[in-house]
Amino acid sequence: MYRITVIEGDGIGHEVISAAVEVLRATGVAMEFVPAEAGWDTFQRTGSALPAATLESVRASDAALFGAVSSPLERVEGYSSPIVAMRRELDLFANLRPVLSMPVPSSRPGIDMLIVRENSEGLYSGRERREGDTAIAERVITRRASERIVRLACERAMRRRHKLTIVHKANVLRESDGLFREVALAVAAEYPALDVEEMLVDTTAMRLVQAPERFDVLVTTNLFGDILSDEAAALVGGLGIAPSANVGERLGVFEPVHGSAPKYAGKGVANPTAAILAASLMLDHLGEHAAAERMRLATMAALEHGPRTADLGGDASTLRFTQEVVSRLQAG
Repeated sequence: MYRITVIEGDGIGHEVISAAVEVLRATGVAMEFVPAEAGWDTFQRTGSALPAATLESVRASDAALFGAVSSPLERVEGYSSPIVAMRRELDLFANLRPVLSMPVPSSRPGIDMLIVRENSEGLYSGRERREGDTAIAERVITRRASERIVRLACERAMRRRHKLTIVHKANVLRESDGLFREVALAVAAEYPALDVEEMLVDTTAMRLVQAPERFDVLVTTNLFGDILSDEAAALVGGLGIAPSANVGERLGVFEPVHGSAPKYAGKGVANPTAAILAASLMLDHLGEHAAAERMRLATMAALEHGPRTADLGGDASTLRFTQEVVSRLQAG
């Protein structure tokens, strides 16, 4: 039996993660779900956005499901992002964002890509400071982190269409992205079966809009990957149906990429698709590939035939859509 830590977080995280757990139960895969807490509400109540007990629960689990958290836009003493802290503490060095055409009106056809984002350093390393009226952020790129994220991307590309795009801005960021580019090209050269190209990040952003179907696997640094993956999600239906995986050597934390949407919290209208698809990525991570595929197929069928939630032009509640996915899953 797999032990799964379930962190609902804030806002609609409570609704979409409970929906994902319901669908996971319907797969028949033996799982024990262990509740834990993190987020802004947790911080306000306990003084910590990521309690030590939550971190230990994830460490003791086979994987974790994470919902969404609210974060203050201004600096609050003692508060830091729990998902960023979890990535750092658990060495979840890779963020995986599959982007696939979906059976909804707002999705473009022919898209099937995976964006592999370095998840532990870059501009998200937390090295920021104020010097009078000047704010300074340090962008940290290391050989070790660059090598392991590119190697993971190469391995993923070898399982797919054998095409890798290395995304950087080394023409301007000559030292930091220069190192990333140097390491990336060296690692990719170890995979002669791959068709490897490099592309500047601004060109990549344009090409994603012009011809997204040309891409297979993209690998890039933390901030660039964060921005490009959200851009790519908009091509296939939006953040409401975009799943994400944070993985390390063993552990994985799986999450929808949308926010906590507090104005919709408790209304039962949130789209649980991204959370359900994140749960299917979790099953893949655990080696339960057949169950993961069944979850994906049931979700795609529900999206295609309805009922759809409001963000996709329908009027179905979170519960109604979840029940449709479960029904299709159980029907086989």
